[in-house]
Amino acid sequence: MTGVAGHVKPGQRSPMSPIAIEAASPPHSRSFMRRFAGAPLPWIMPVIIVIGIFYLYPVIDVFRLSFTNATLIGDNPVYTLGTISNALSSPQLPDILWATLIFVGGSVIGQQIFGLAVAVVVIRGEKRGLFGTTILRTTALVAWVVPGIAGGIIWQMLFSEAPYGALNSILRLMHLPTVAWLSDPAIAPWSALISNIWRGTAFSMVVMYAALKAIDPSLYEAADVDGATGPQQFFFITLPQLRAAMLVNMILITIMTLNTFDAIITLTGGGPGRATEVISLYVFNIVFRNYDLSGGSVLSVLMLIISLGLAFVYASFLPKEEEQ
Repeated sequence: MTGVAGHVKPGQRSPMSPIAIEAASPPHSRSFMRRFAGAPLPWIMPVIIVIGIFYLYPVIDVFRLSFTNATLIGDNPVYTLGTISNALSSPQLPDILWATLIFVGGSVIGQQIFGLAVAVVVIRGEKRGLFGTTILRTTALVAWVVPGIAGGIIWQMLFSEAPYGALNSILRLMHLPTVAWLSDPAIAPWSALISNIWRGTAFSMVVMYAALKAIDPSLYEAADVDGATGPQQFFFITLPQLRAAMLVNMILITIMTLNTFDAIITLTGGGPGRATEVISLYVFNIVFRNYDLSGGSVLSVLMLIISLGLAFVYASFLPKEEEQ
């Protein structure tokens, strides 16, 4: 016969509560348990170990390889400073950095503007219960989940100068001259830029959507009472409230765009010439096509320095605690 709930059968030991276990423990054991429970280091140690193995060690190894003449097919590399001078004095590097500046700067500005615009449209559509708001939000997110290689192929089909190229086919139907979207060195960088803005706008939209939702509605109610127009509310309420979110978003999309090369390699391959060869693609070509591991490491360190520098610049504009 089972005992009543809350009671213990004869001969059965009652379970001990955590407090009773601690009270029954020796004094030195209780002291250790309290210190362990209150110390953050034991709890975050697994994360530190994972970061150290998969992030910190590769970064340190890249720095080490920068001071060698290592290649992918050679053995016994030696330490030398010649690799750094050779990589940084390359005649192609200025053109690569200029192409990177256009690509990253245009992507950050375009993704920020279009991401904010889509987020504002979605939120206003939700408030008014307009049909198609969910479809718009889902369609924007599709671009983000499409792999970069697939996105590059999609845009290559759109920009193609072959008879099946979508954009040039439309121009032919309108009896307009076709455009060399991918073969003209002056136009190809803008084609690559458009494809990357399309891909990254969804991420900015998600960040801006969350930030817009967090704005206190009473601010807009007070502005309505004071007779503020829609543009006035946007520039004097919405944008100041979005300052921190916009800067954080710009940091993230800058770093992501600096590391983007998969879409470019399928869209243009870095051409024509080196018109669309950004620094991430340049590093890829040096390491995996020229087998120059040390030269690629030097440029990877350069990318890290550029990313950190831009991140610090953005962070300097973040609102201070007393401003919030």
